[in-house]
Amino acid sequence: MSRIVRFEQLLAWQEAHQLVLTVYQMTKQFPADEKFALISQMRRAAVSIPANIAEGFRRYGIQEKIRFYNISEGSLEELKYYFILAADLGYISSKNEFMAQADTVGRLLHGLISGTQRRK
Repeated sequence: MSRIVRFEQLLAWQEAHQLVLTVYQMTKQFPADEKFALISQMRRAAVSIPANIAEGFRRYGIQEKIRFYNISEGSLEELKYYFILAADLGYISSKNEFMAQADTVGRLLHGLISGTQRRK
């Protein structure tokens, strides 16, 4: 197994980045009056997930790394709520596909945190 030297090599980051791309595509279909409301909030939360993984990756202290990965988890949960809201508002036909993708990111993020904690 080769050593991971860049955050882009982390599977959790890769999947989180794909989730961001999904959110950007999805929100293109939302009503224009949501541009500065739900669209902005969803995109901000989505981008925060891989961004905090990247920032945490570069931190040297284990606790500091975990703190940024935990922030990613919080942003992921926030995004899951926005999927529920978007479905309830009728902006997406079903939240299931998006929730499944978010759950995958969550599992990978949990694994990243667990692996980092074992390095203590």
